[in-house]
Amino acid sequence: MKLLLDQNISFRTVRYLQPAVPEITHLKFVGLLNAEDYRIWDFAHLNNYAIVTFDIDFYELQIIKGFPPKIIWLRTGNMTRQVFVNFFLKNLDAIHEFLSSREFEDVGCLELS
Repeated sequence: MKLLLDQNISFRTVRYLQPAVPEITHLKFVGLLNAEDYRIWDFAHLNNYAIVTFDIDFYELQIIKGFPPKIIWLRTGNMTRQVFVNFFLKNLDAIHEFLSSREFEDVGCLELS
């Protein structure tokens, strides 16, 4: 499961999530900090990442371009880093199922709230 965290999520969360998700990274670590959404989209598509974001922008882009990449849209509002990490880990099974199950192969966006 390869996950790419959007810039609206602290890059510092990666180190807390990597034990559970070894292939998680942040835009900062792949040279895409402050990049246009379409560049992030293309990177995620070419490198088999799902995008984790708080923004509606990627959902709207997915409506136009389709998927992959899949989107994990966090609809929770602002959280502290620790609350975010706990929320993410609590939902990790749902995220994994969304990304790997045949049941969801035709679904491009997982909304978590």
